[in-house]
Amino acid sequence: MGLAPLNITIEGVTYRDKIDLSADEFFERLPHLKELPTTSMPSPESYLNIIDQARGEGYTEFLCICMSSGTSGSYQSAVLAKELFYEQHPISNVKIHVVDSLSMSQGSGWLIIKSAQLLEENATFEELVAFNESHKKKVKHFLCVDNLKNLIKSGRLSNTGAFVGSLLRVKPVMSMKNGKGAIVAKARGTNKALKYYVDEFIKRNQADLTNFIIIGYSSNIEIARQLKERMETQANFKGLIYLMQMGVVVGTHVGLGGVSMFFMEK
Repeated sequence: MGLAPLNITIEGVTYRDKIDLSADEFFERLPHLKELPTTSMPSPESYLNIIDQARGEGYTEFLCICMSSGTSGSYQSAVLAKELFYEQHPISNVKIHVVDSLSMSQGSGWLIIKSAQLLEENATFEELVAFNESHKKKVKHFLCVDNLKNLIKSGRLSNTGAFVGSLLRVKPVMSMKNGKGAIVAKARGTNKALKYYVDEFIKRNQADLTNFIIIGYSSNIEIARQLKERMETQANFKGLIYLMQMGVVVGTHVGLGGVSMFFMEK
């Protein structure tokens, strides 16, 4: 599996997400930065390099699962890379399919893990494409944050709404709607937010497809562990639960204390 990393620029220095800069290092630095870092998509060349390297190893089928085109340029960059490849190789047996996952962060990661499981079960390339295109809208996201400051700076929330939220100690719970982030609920504190996650999972989960859950966190793994325990005891979920730290690019917007959850909804 190849990875085309996102890029982040901090105080004039550009890093590749989780390659040149680890998430732990980033979240240690984040509170001390005077300006919010800027982020950028992978270049088409980074995708082409992955394809060229894999072709040298004998691979001819490429499924590229990208973050939502509504929040990142990664999908457009991958589509351009596909077009460039076929321009350079007009006669080729290589198959390339680019998926706009309509998801962010570990939401697209959920599709990647599921695709890997299906591949282990001998799914064909065409079956993997069909699964991703037919089910990508069903990957359910939830995200709440510890502090609204970074969402304000990155334009994810209005200043007025952020002020009221901070004043009342309300945690906004966000999800994806039409490929973009949207506030779907407001919770008074972490416990209420985690309860909302559990309650919504019980109502929405498509059990025959959700054989695993991804819980994401930015800087505080203990909140993720609390949610995992609640999913096991209160939602009675028996499948695998992955705890995954968010990357530095997503962490730029989420900030400290963020926690997310991903599963397949009905």
